[in-house]
Amino acid sequence: MANPITRLLVTALLATTGAACKAAGPDNFTGDARRGADLVKQYHCGGCHDIPGIAGAEGNVGPPLHRIGTRTYIAGYIQNSPDNMADWIEDPQRALPGNAMPRMGIPQKDARDIAAFLYTLK
Repeated sequence: MANPITRLLVTALLATTGAACKAAGPDNFTGDARRGADLVKQYHCGGCHDIPGIAGAEGNVGPPLHRIGTRTYIAGYIQNSPDNMADWIEDPQRALPGNAMPRMGIPQKDARDIAAFLYTLK
């Protein structure tokens, strides 16, 4: 049986790891998820991404977006939050220069609505 200090450290580590794995919620974030789903279709995001709930969105170029609303990071580097997701969608090259996602010319309002939709994917 582990000593009490080891048990306490393991418990603390597991508690902080679990907390760190939860994506930030949409506190004070404005966006229309229903409109965002329509915009995902309009901008043909499914040509590159596999997106649940979007007919024909079975792309295999970018990562699948299943459960994107629960992920800790965007592109492995950017803390996942609704604001950061909207910034990423609006201009992924500004958010992380040199990444594989091209700038699609998505205005901020549309990016916020798309982000709101993506946060429903849990």
